[in-house]
Amino acid sequence: MAKADIVTGLDIGTHSIKALVAQRNGNDWEVLSYAEIPSFGLRKGAVVSVEETAKNVQMIISGIEKDCNRKINSVFVNIGGNHLYVTPSDGIISVSRADQRISKEDVERVLQATRAINISRNDEVLDVIPREFIIDDQKGIKQPEDLTGVRLEAKVLLLCVFSPYFIKLTQAVLAAKLQINDVIPSPLAAANAVLTPQQKELGVALIDIGAATTSLAVFEEGELMHLAVFPIGSANITNDIAIGLKTDVAIAESIKKQHGTCMSSKTEKGLDQSKKRIEVFDKSDSLSFTKKNLVDIIEPRVSEILDLVQKELKKINRQELLPGGVVLTGGGAKIPKIKELVRETLNLSCEIGRPKGIIGLQEDPALATVAGLALEGVDSGSKDGILGLTKGWGSGFRKWIRNFIP
Repeated sequence: MAKADIVTGLDIGTHSIKALVAQRNGNDWEVLSYAEIPSFGLRKGAVVSVEETAKNVQMIISGIEKDCNRKINSVFVNIGGNHLYVTPSDGIISVSRADQRISKEDVERVLQATRAINISRNDEVLDVIPREFIIDDQKGIKQPEDLTGVRLEAKVLLLCVFSPYFIKLTQAVLAAKLQINDVIPSPLAAANAVLTPQQKELGVALIDIGAATTSLAVFEEGELMHLAVFPIGSANITNDIAIGLKTDVAIAESIKKQHGTCMSSKTEKGLDQSKKRIEVFDKSDSLSFTKKNLVDIIEPRVSEILDLVQKELKKINRQELLPGGVVLTGGGAKIPKIKELVRETLNLSCEIGRPKGIIGLQEDPALATVAGLALEGVDSGSKDGILGLTKGWGSGFRKWIRNFIP
């Protein structure tokens, strides 16, 4: 596949829609244009109104086309929501060739065999992510093609989604008169922008705290080993502040950004600053509260998110056992003292993941997903798919997309 001179990432989120156009500059890629607008028509990361979402996608693409003076015909778009999940599966076949050499067709057959599992009627297997191949009981093989054996087995993760939400997402983008190059799960797109190969090899958990959902993606030995999405995000924190301080959501959001913190802190003299009162004035009202008031509101909600993460890590026996630690990204990662709370709760090292790989892009964790989508376009001409998981792992998405193109 020939590499394009520009690529466009389209991050359709519950709170906002972001679009990033990156342009080739020699061997590097740099920001050509970026835009963000409020989002309507989504709930908990899933498209519920095709018309509203399409209208907003058209609006942001029209604006970004004027800004960069380029026509945008196609995009790499994300899919999110807690309807997205992975489930383990395996398949086994007999090698077809008489000389017992494993062919590309054998690999495709064994991967197809892993799809034969029972899932909900409205769920769809969108792609197969291989974890290892086994040839005649020889385990740990990553590339079985051209090796020899009688029996070929594959252990995989099946990437699944609630198909009505996937259909609505694709319909909304197509209704905005855009072609879809690929659809990437939000946590994998974010991981593409912030994780290093070394972190994924050692073992790392990416926690992407969005407005309405929080995503977890765990990598080990360079491979995705688990993915989960929870229906709680930073908007829940805003709502908690609004209820706790008896104010409206807009003021609560402003308070969260300006004064919010996950843990109390002390000055150099050791004086507790948590009881110092903060005054917030609005046109018609005023609020008075302390840092401790905010910590008492914010910390339980963030702890709830981290408890859900810990439960998922326990499912895969990786609690406190990830040398690469935790990487936080998404808008919720900007809450002060969240790293300290993660370290205390999960007993793992923690850092804020900032997008890299595109020159001129803000090092803002809230831009991780849109940056990862654009980077998938940058890498799409290479032999490996996103994150090097499989060759062209997104082919399942592309086949599905063709069903909805007129």
